[in-house]
Amino acid sequence: MGKWRDGSGTLTVGTGADVREVPLRIAASYRARTRGLLGVDGVDGALLLTPAGSVHTFRMRFAIDVAYLDRKFNVLAVRTMKPGRLGLPRLRARHVVESAAGEMERWGLRPGTRVRVSAAVTEVSPPAR
Repeated sequence: MGKWRDGSGTLTVGTGADVREVPLRIAASYRARTRGLLGVDGVDGALLLTPAGSVHTFRMRFAIDVAYLDRKFNVLAVRTMKPGRLGLPRLRARHVVESAAGEMERWGLRPGTRVRVSAAVTEVSPPAR
């Protein structure tokens, strides 16, 4: 995928009969990445921060799972972070996926897994003349 935009999409985890499709919110702009999950009490599905190599949980209200992904969407590491923590930067990480604590284990997301991200396409009408 070329240029990322804020919006929604789907995170696909697994292959074959064991595929999980997770609703995904994409945060690609500086403003959306900075806001992240701050000020919310939970997350339905997951949040993709791109580009991102590290995260923090300062001022968050709940613990989260964090998956660090490389450019090809291979999972480099998965961590659970409590509120008020600073995550270490991952050198090869290009994207970060966040979800409620415990969700990634349920989805089967672990280091070495390759995920697929598909963004929802919204049609834009041409300007009226």
